[in-house]
Amino acid sequence: MKKTILITGSTDGIGLATAKTMLSRGHCVLLHGRSQNKLESVYGELSAQFGQDMVYRYRADLSIAQELRSLVAAVRRDHDSLDVLINNAGVFNIAQTVSADNLDVRFMVNTIAPFILTEQLLELLNQQSRIVNLSSAAQAPFSAEEITKPSALSNGAVYAKSKLALTMWSAVLGEKYKASGPMIVAVNPKSFLGSKMVQEAYGMQGSSVQQGADILVEAALADSFAQAGGLYFDNDIGQFSAPHNAASDPVLANELMTTLASLSAQLN
Repeated sequence: MKKTILITGSTDGIGLATAKTMLSRGHCVLLHGRSQNKLESVYGELSAQFGQDMVYRYRADLSIAQELRSLVAAVRRDHDSLDVLINNAGVFNIAQTVSADNLDVRFMVNTIAPFILTEQLLELLNQQSRIVNLSSAAQAPFSAEEITKPSALSNGAVYAKSKLALTMWSAVLGEKYKASGPMIVAVNPKSFLGSKMVQEAYGMQGSSVQQGADILVEAALADSFAQAGGLYFDNDIGQFSAPHNAASDPVLANELMTTLASLSAQLN
């Protein structure tokens, strides 16, 4: 059955590979990118190959609240329902870390924006829908307060904190909606894939991004993930696993959810 799938950060790397795979399987893909030129180029290529009725395009800088709101409004305008949301977009090595809303760009893009997209697109999702959040093997403890302001820490340090925070709220919401849907799961697509982010962060080419795309497609479509709500899948070992042990702290989880709800209201 043809599904409608929104993939953030789908103009290169794992996101683009996932989009191509989904299209090749007959699904409708909503492309998202930050660069208008890159977005138009990818849209032109994919719509020519798979048909204009199979590909939509949306430009938004997820570090800017106003553009995030515009993305949500545009998706709601164009679509009555959504089968899959893949929160793939992420940042690691950036020069300007303070956003227009005086938040840390790394926390905003990697943690807050996916939460807001999930929250505000829930009305388009149903019991069979799925939300796949891109986590990482790099996870580190954080305080809820850290998410609310710019950080002076290194890109690597904040990236690891932001990915644990993403994994934690995925678990909380995954459990909340386990019975009613949508299925919400966090996935480490595989470490050191040959994405632009890995090249910029570590100065290495990495392995094929298709390995990451394949597990995202499986998480989005396969029966093996049908009951995965609230879980974490580690593709480095090819199985569901426990994330960083800080993820099991109920006090931190509660503080995180309260903070994210407050930020969502503040940025609305």
